[in-house]
Amino acid sequence: MTQTSRLQRRTPWHPDGRIMWVTSIPFGIAHLVPLLAIFTGVDTRAVVIMLAFFWVRMFFITAGYHRYFSHRSYRMGRVAQAVMAFGGTTAVQKGPLWWSATHRLHHRYSDTERDPHSPIHGFWWSHVGWILAEASKDPDLREVSEFAEFPEMRFIDRHDWMGPWFAGVLAFLLGGWSGLVIGFFGSTVLLWHSTFLVNSAAHVFGRRRFETSDTSRNSLLIALLTGGEGWHNNHHHYAPSVRQGFYWWEIDTTYYVLRLLSFFGVVRDMRKPSDKVLTTKRIDRGRPARSEERLAA
Repeated sequence: MTQTSRLQRRTPWHPDGRIMWVTSIPFGIAHLVPLLAIFTGVDTRAVVIMLAFFWVRMFFITAGYHRYFSHRSYRMGRVAQAVMAFGGTTAVQKGPLWWSATHRLHHRYSDTERDPHSPIHGFWWSHVGWILAEASKDPDLREVSEFAEFPEMRFIDRHDWMGPWFAGVLAFLLGGWSGLVIGFFGSTVLLWHSTFLVNSAAHVFGRRRFETSDTSRNSLLIALLTGGEGWHNNHHHYAPSVRQGFYWWEIDTTYYVLRLLSFFGVVRDMRKPSDKVLTTKRIDRGRPARSEERLAA
């Protein structure tokens, strides 16, 4: 019996799974730390740090953890891969192997009993409950064997605490206590719940363009918060795409940055949806003319 099977038999991917209350205490405390701004104050520098830390770390999650490690929607060298992996750990969402292995299970079993975070078990569960459950502790790393074979990747994943400490110390050096409380902890909480919305709200609210076997939906608001991840129905229709906003009017800032990096050779072989992908299983009304369906250059 595989590790994943044992976990699912003992603590299934649903609200009946046992919550790890003790190990979840730091997660709860982190939500309270920004309240210390009552004592530290909030200056302009702290706000700038908060915004910068939010968007930079969001990019590492969306471009790295999600589009690269989970879906291999583009390629990059081993050094850039390690940098992307370490950058992702600063977002305090565990290691790259854990994150991508869990996400691949989500796509394989989307909105079924074996989906790690489906809203069919309730909005709260899909948003945050599953993270606190015992079943989320040890995904089978064979799901991401192509990355787990690199020793530096296993090291970064095993020592995923280094990224948060690096980011926290940097925030303190740049902005003092206010920089730490607001710049690091404040942006971390905002980052958590913005990305969590993709698992919860993006399966409940929004529009469906493509017929998929799950409840994924497209949401402009979530896309703006997450660098383009809100085009979730697009993504579930064709997950290998480096671009989740399929059309020029669907804002996808993660893709824009990746495309910029491609000009410098940092990333390459970016996968995009074909015309056939764009026209298959369309269920939305008011479908744009074929000339308007072209992806932006």
